[in-house]
Amino acid sequence: MYFAALLARTEDGWEASDTELDDVETLSDLADLAREASPDEDTVLVLIEQEDGWFGVVRVDGEEDPRVYVSDAAAAARSSYGEILLTDELLGREPGDDGADLDALDLDGTEDGEPEDGEPDDEDADVGAASAGGVVVGTVPHGPVGDAQVLEDLGVSEKELRAMTGDAVTEIADVLGASEVLETVR
Repeated sequence: MYFAALLARTEDGWEASDTELDDVETLSDLADLAREASPDEDTVLVLIEQEDGWFGVVRVDGEEDPRVYVSDAAAAARSSYGEILLTDELLGREPGDDGADLDALDLDGTEDGEPEDGEPDDEDADVGAASAGGVVVGTVPHGPVGDAQVLEDLGVSEKELRAMTGDAVTEIADVLGASEVLETVR
């Protein structure tokens, strides 16, 4: 089960609205949706949560690029909503790099990827898997990715954010003083 909400900071405090993400295909679309929720270019948080799986925070401050944190990238990658947040940049990949390229595929004519005499078998090849910046190329890392300081100036430290599990959206709203307004849209 998923829950997504927008929290917009205004002069009067936080305002919450639930949001429908069915028409959102990219992080840019999500940032535009957040900006629409705050015509005064105030801070807007998009909080997305899959029950007991993962949560994500997208922070939009005016026209600045959105800042993103995802608690478990591998879990989020299995979700259509998570895929919106897991951009190439966030995962440390070059745009359009979906992992294995044709040069890395076994196209030498052996059947079923059998190693030729003298070549390492699959287990040996896995040990030497290439990585870039701690992210194994072609896979999504288990664990958090993104800007863990995304809520630091709002009272949620990096350490606290990384330690959150379960109902993280409610925990974040509690710290922000927005739990009551969030409950109105749950």
